[in-house]
Amino acid sequence: MLINAELLLQYQRCKRRPFLDIHGDKSQRDAPNELLRKLQQDKIAHQLSALAQITYHQPDYSYGNWERAEKATLELMQQGVDYIYKGVLLATYSEAYTLLSRPDLLVKQPGQSDFGDWIYVPANIELGKRPKQEYQVVAAFHVQVLAMVQGVAPETASLILRTKNTSYAVDLFKWMPRMQQILEEFIQALELPNPPEVFISRQKCNLCHWYSECYAIAQSEKHLSLLPGVTPIRYTQLQALAITTLESLANTSPNILENLLGFDSEIAPKLVVQAQSALEKRPLILPYPLPTKDITFTAPIEIYFDIEAQPDLDLDYLLGVLVVDRQANTEQFYSFLADKAEDEELVWQQFLDLVWQYPEAPIYHFCVYEFDTVKRLAKLYHTPYSSVRPVLNRFVDVYEQLTQSVALPIESYALKAIARWIGFEWRDKEASGAKCIYWYDQWLETGDRTLLEIIQRYNEDDCRATRIVKDWLVNFFQDEYDLRLA
Repeated sequence: MLINAELLLQYQRCKRRPFLDIHGDKSQRDAPNELLRKLQQDKIAHQLSALAQITYHQPDYSYGNWERAEKATLELMQQGVDYIYKGVLLATYSEAYTLLSRPDLLVKQPGQSDFGDWIYVPANIELGKRPKQEYQVVAAFHVQVLAMVQGVAPETASLILRTKNTSYAVDLFKWMPRMQQILEEFIQALELPNPPEVFISRQKCNLCHWYSECYAIAQSEKHLSLLPGVTPIRYTQLQALAITTLESLANTSPNILENLLGFDSEIAPKLVVQAQSALEKRPLILPYPLPTKDITFTAPIEIYFDIEAQPDLDLDYLLGVLVVDRQANTEQFYSFLADKAEDEELVWQQFLDLVWQYPEAPIYHFCVYEFDTVKRLAKLYHTPYSSVRPVLNRFVDVYEQLTQSVALPIESYALKAIARWIGFEWRDKEASGAKCIYWYDQWLETGDRTLLEIIQRYNEDDCRATRIVKDWLVNFFQDEYDLRLA
């Protein structure tokens, strides 16, 4: 059986996925989504940009014909060419497995190998901006196979990242032993009769082609990973105590958990109440909520603010503002849109001009991104401190207030999950922040303005959803306060 670097990469992200990639029913896989396709396109573009700086050779072979591919690669290595792109190396690993290495580049350096007075070192071109563990483990995997092929182990390997200092040297002294450990664990997992246990980790799982299948299993089992706050580390600790159901967690004393790895005196009681909320299917006040006086209030005029950004361009292209005048019973939505990157400064100034028309109005947003972005834009465009600080002082993070005060019977504290639980729906069912990134890219490529219109609708709905959540929180605490006085 072949073990390649991609399987090892995915095993570090999810122990279940590579097992399913090898043994699973491929007809049950999800179709690639738009964001995944965009990431794949971005990686290709990043690779082409890196390759444009060098003259390289690529072995001639068809995908899957690995023996021929290795032969063509070895011929180039014997010739001593400077760079080999997408070479293929094979190495036997125990009787049952063959390691397949396809580093993005093999780079010739001085040294002694079976090929002559030169050696090759691997370099991988990665889309990330930092040297994640999974990248470095994969680099160590390439080093191990390369050492067996050329008769000497390279002393280094490199990652070409999307940063100003693009080349990162991998510490092989640290990562070779770790790679060996992960490789052995992976092989043991492959030899089991059944795939590893489901664990839903949304940020990692959402782009996986097995997500729907795993999520359905998790729901049928009422798996604890669906409970907000249950991380892999915390789940391991709970498993050790035989706490694997909502009922068992809801009935656990927080004192039992607070000294465990991943817990503390604040997290433990919050997680227990979260389980109770899910079990009872109703919101519950957390053990140590924000003081009632700090919970957001209803103001005569309120502003709701949401941003759409294109991270690859470092561009905040849409600043959406919903102005709610409760005294006049009116609402007005403003969509400050940058059709192109050069317009970012213009929409930034339009945003400032609008919010300064309501100098007393609180500015509600969901999560810290809007607050941080206003600070970034102010610095980028040299906006006077006196014009920005009073605006930032009016910002109110609805997410922070809610998550520090209430447990809801939901699987996620993302805006969509909370607002939909309350009863709000987005007009475009498939729209999401990730898809807006893809759609804005498509707009820049095609000039199709309907894409911008979808993004603007989504942004407006985000603002209105933030209002719905904020109003619900105010009403919930008012009702609880009235009950306690009754």
